[in-house]
This record gives sequence, C-alpha cells and structure tokens, in this order.
Amino acid sequence: MEYRSLSELRPLRLDTVAAIGGLLIALALLPLRLFASQIYLNTVPPILGTACVLYLVSLYQRDQSRAVPTLPSAVSMALPSIVLSGLAGLIALTVAQGTRTPLFFGLAGMVGTLVIGQIVFADDRDLHVGLLLVQIVCFAFVFRFTALYATPGYIGIDIWTHAELTRAILAEQSVSGIADDKHYASPFYHLLVAASSLLYDVSIRTAVVLSVGLVMPLSVLLVYATTNLLVSPRWATLATACYALASHVAMWGMHLIPTSLGLVFFLGMLYALIRVMRIEYTFRDFSLLLLLSVAVILTHQVSTFIMLVLLLAAFIAQLLFEIGPLGLSRLDTSVFRAKKPVNLVGLVIFNFGLTIFVWSLTPYRQQSFLATVLSFFNQTLEESAGFLNIASDSSSDAAEGGAEATPTLLEQAVPYVDALGFLFLLGATFVGCLYVVHRRRAEQSVFTLLLATAFMLVFVLGLPMFGIRNFIPTRWFAFLFAPMAILGAIGLRTLSRGLNPSLVLSVLLVFVLVYPGAMILAAESNVDNPVFDDRHERLAYDESELAAAESIAELTGSPDGGEIRPDQQLHTDHPYQTLLSRTGAYPSTTTATVPDDGVADHEYAVARSTQSTGGTYFTDADGNGRLEPVSQDRLCTPDQATVYTNGDVTMCTASAVSG
Repeated sequence: MEYRSLSELRPLRLDTVAAIGGLLIALALLPLRLFASQIYLNTVPPILGTACVLYLVSLYQRDQSRAVPTLPSAVSMALPSIVLSGLAGLIALTVAQGTRTPLFFGLAGMVGTLVIGQIVFADDRDLHVGLLLVQIVCFAFVFRFTALYATPGYIGIDIWTHAELTRAILAEQSVSGIADDKHYASPFYHLLVAASSLLYDVSIRTAVVLSVGLVMPLSVLLVYATTNLLVSPRWATLATACYALASHVAMWGMHLIPTSLGLVFFLGMLYALIRVMRIEYTFRDFSLLLLLSVAVILTHQVSTFIMLVLLLAAFIAQLLFEIGPLGLSRLDTSVFRAKKPVNLVGLVIFNFGLTIFVWSLTPYRQQSFLATVLSFFNQTLEESAGFLNIASDSSSDAAEGGAEATPTLLEQAVPYVDALGFLFLLGATFVGCLYVVHRRRAEQSVFTLLLATAFMLVFVLGLPMFGIRNFIPTRWFAFLFAPMAILGAIGLRTLSRGLNPSLVLSVLLVFVLVYPGAMILAAESNVDNPVFDDRHERLAYDESELAAAESIAELTGSPDGGEIRPDQQLHTDHPYQTLLSRTGAYPSTTTATVPDDGVADHEYAVARSTQSTGGTYFTDADGNGRLEPVSQDRLCTPDQATVYTNGDVTMCTASAVSG
C-alpha cells in the first residue's frame, strides 16, 4: 500500500516523533559539557529533555477526574489591591533609598509572582483580563521608571552616543548632522527624540523618556494582542506577563536606544503578521504590516536583520503548507482556525531589497554598512570560527581563576541565576513547539513562531558556540522572548490540560514562584545597580561622576581624537571610559591596564571610588579583561600629580607633565 504523505500513516504522530527526537538530541548533547564549560551547554540539554518527557507524559496521562486547584474567590479579589500596594511600595522604596536596592528587587519578584499566580490559578469566574493587564502594564512602568528616576544621567553605554547624535541633528536642524554615522540611513529614533525635545521644550534626556520610554512598557500589550489570536485570554495574559517580566525586555525599557524602538516596531509587525494569517485580512491589514516593516528598517540595523529572520520563517512556513511534504494541510478547526496560507513572497522580496538598498547607502568605517558587515563576517570565518570555540574563553578564564583562588559557591551560582528565567521560559517554549507540530494543530501562524524561535536560537546560542559573534547575540534576546512567550504560554496550557492535577500543580507552582524572581535578579534587569555588584558592572553614574566628566572636558578642552597623541591617551575603568569617550569629554579614552597585585603605569589616568567597591573592568598585563575591585592608589599612584578631584573621581598625570 502506498502513502502519498506521512499524514495518511495514522499511527505516526509528528508531535510524538518530535518529542522522542528531542529527547534523543538532549541525550546526545549531554557529553558536550565534557569538552567545554559553558552555561547553556550545561543547562539546555536537561531543559530540552525535561520538556520532551513532560509532553510525552501529558499525551498519555490525561487525568480529568480532578480539576487543578484554584484560588478562593476572596483571595482572587484581594490580590489586585495587594499588587498595586506592592507597586506603590516599590516607588516609595526607590524614593527613600535613592536607588533600586536588593530589597527593591526582592519585593518586585514577589509582586511579579502574585501577578502570574493570579493568571494561572484564578478560577474562570474570577479571571478579569482587563484588570490583570492593568497590573502588568503598571508593573512594567514602575519597574522601568524607578530606575530612570533614580539615575541622574542615562542608563547604559550606547545611549550616550545616541544622545550626541540627536544633539547634532538639533544643532544642524537636519539629519545631515549625522551624515558620517551609520544611523544616517536609519534615523527614525534620533528624529523622534529630537522632535520630542523641540515639541515639549525639554532636554534630550527627558525627550528620550517621554518618547521611547513611555512606549516601551505599553508595547507588551502587542504580545497580548498577538497571543489572543491563537489562544484564550487567560493564556494570552500569561504570555504578556512573561514577556513584561523578561530581563532583556526590561533592560531595553531602561537603556533607551534605537534597539528599544526597533523592538516596539518588531512587536507591532509580529502582531500584524500573525493577524493576516489568522483572519480574512483586508488591504489595510497588509498595509499596516508593510508600514511596520519599513519602520524597522529605518530605525535600527540589528532589528532589521531580526525582522528578516522572522519573515524568512514565515515564508518557509508558507512553503510547508503549500507544498505539504509532511501532510500539514489538514487542520483541526477546534484548535486553530483553518485558513489558506498567506502569500508572503512579495513582502519578503520587498523587505530584503529595501534593506540591501538602505545598507548600501549607509556609511560605516569608510565603506558602506553592508560591505563592512560582510567583511567582518568573512574575517571571522577565516580567523576565529570553529566548533566549541567559545570554550577557549571560558576555559582560560576558569584556569586563571583556579590558579588564583577557588570560586565561591555564590560566584559559581551567579551565571545560573542570570540564565534561570530564560531557561524556564525555554522549557515551556519547547513544550509549546511540540504541541503545535501535531498535524491537526499545525498552521502557518504557529509554524512561523516555531521557525522564528528556532532560527533566533541558532543566532543566540548556536553560532557563538562556533566562535561567530558578529550578529551581536545579546541584542536578540528581547526579540526572541516575544515568540518564546507566546509558545511558552501554549506549552503551559498544554501541560495544564494533559497532566494529572497534582503534577500540573507542581509544574505551574514552580514556574510561578521561580520565573519572576529569576528574571528580576538577572543582570540585565538591574544594570543601573546590580544585585551582584561584584560580578556585574554598573551601567549608570552618580552626579559626581557625571560632573567629573564635564570638568575633565573643560580642563582638557575636549580635544578631537585626531589631536591626541598615543602617549596622551586617558586610561580608566570600563564602563567609565565609554562615558568620557562617547560624550566627547576626552575622545581618546581606553580601559586601564592594572597588573595582578600591581599598579598601573599610565601617563594619564582617572580613578573613581566605585572602582574599589563595585564591579568594574580592567585589563591585566596579558591584555585579558577582568572584573574586580581596584583601589584608587593602584590607578593614580602617590608619585603622580592630581590635576582634578571632586572626592569621588580623580584625574592624575605623571609628575613631570604636571611640573
């Protein structure tokens, strides 16, 4: 007997085969930890294996005799008030303490747990989606804006460059003010901030907050709108909460740069794309999709590339359903609405063509942006690409650390704390992927999410294992979290309906208790004042440090980089050196070299008190970067002359120069 497609072979289920295959892949990946010490090599295989086992168990357990326990109505009615009171407490803590402290983050984790707990455990009659969305948006605003309130300058590194670019546009009253910069062909962010500054008659910092800063917390609602096209409001709300709490999403709500605005447009485009696949769309719907894709291209290059990956995933999903090699054309309309695949060929060609055209006109390092990027990528393939090349960095660091001192339990745990929230969401995403590959539930929209997640994971986790980091993988996480949150919500919904109540309660309770706190304790959520301040650098500055940068600019006359001789280069810690160079205070500033148990030997140096108390980067005699406290007298030695000091920041030079 012949079968024209796999769908005619009834005993074979794609989701079951995928789950068994995923389990085998997880087992095959386990030995890699013997060859390289890398956190995702140690954690992703167990997460994948656990997700596959839980899904297989849910297929055959299906105990519907008892319902999953829900919260009493009185508790469900009281929790919103408790959450809002907790948010008020977060604001009061920030005002009273002047910064976001570990106490703040602990309370924020508890509030996040209460929000997700309501979504997961509230009874259907007590579930008020609108009220939950208000809590989620309020949490997003409070968590981000308390950081912005407590920081006198900007949070992050790149934002200082973009502030200067915006200032150049305002000075020239034209985008020609940044004609030599790579953002010349993608100036939407800078034009928006400049326009806001003129419209509201405020500083550039305030304009950034009033434009991009206000939009970022509200953008999480686009995740709800997208997910609600696929599942019920309860699980769409869960996806929204998971996304709003995500560490990298929170970071781009505080470090407000073109990536942030590109993320907003990306979320809008994702919604528009899933919408045209789920409804009988009109010309207006497709026009919105086209408009948002153009907005991404005119905002940010990395966001553009990620958008192209999403479109490629959607196009491949279209081919799968049009050609039907796996028999995916038969849908269960009780799960997902049957609909003919949307033809995206024109959209894909247009966006790829426009991107190539714009990047060819974008100046970058004496060439076009496209030529420079291709050159860097080719150089990486020739010089540093190789399987498990990431092991060279981690292994050497571990060896050096082992030679000096055995890492404490906390030092070993911090990387896992940073990744824990991502790993929990990844596990739920794996379950959601297994659910949607069942041929009765397969559809272009969910396959687009599945393929987009898979492709992004390749760029985030896969290519760096081969030494290819040209695509700036850390910028991808916030975009990746969007399809992950949607598929993760579908995955948790699948387990809640398939596993027996006691196992469901255990799985959901662990997720509710761990995920919010893990995301909030991750380094990206607290870049303004790290929870583990001896393991992560602080990407924000005090008033005295900002004042010192202005004074150094006045003292030195802010010379142009070409006017500074190599022996006049200024040395300090990272990230403070980025503030001095990016603001133009002293363009030729770099990271100081401080030998182990020794002192620096630089003609010009800047020391600050933060270097001796918090985590700051220096290089050692071999040129390797390390994060450690360095006392001021190791950078500005007693035999050097002090030319500026305000108590917290000191600039020193060689005595011969000062004399």
